[in-house]
Amino acid sequence: MNDSGKIPTSGGQGLGQNPFAALNPAGLPSTPLSSIRIPQSEISHPKNRGRVDIKRTTAGRGGKTVTIITGFTGIGLPEKESLAKKMRTACGCGGTVKDGDIEIQGDQREKIAQILTDAGFRPVFAGG
Repeated sequence: MNDSGKIPTSGGQGLGQNPFAALNPAGLPSTPLSSIRIPQSEISHPKNRGRVDIKRTTAGRGGKTVTIITGFTGIGLPEKESLAKKMRTACGCGGTVKDGDIEIQGDQREKIAQILTDAGFRPVFAGG
């Protein structure tokens, strides 16, 4: 510390040596990344990504029917929005992602179950 009690932010001394200097790329293969082939089955979603519940409800929506998909685990908001877009396009209706659940307008449970099955989820019809 300095006399003034402040910690210097200049970066201090260097490491003295480069820890990567001794590495030799001579034994590595020279295959370009573009020629590496990864099977499509390894890129796509795993077969069982978990159970999701498909519910039909009218509660609090002025009598309008809404299909709600809940129970997603391990996927983030961008993937949920992508799934919601696929569902809206296939069903020809509106929908949104709200509070971690996907809401699609109307009773669209059969079409949504097929989309979720194709994405690797195990859809279960719940409720009425």
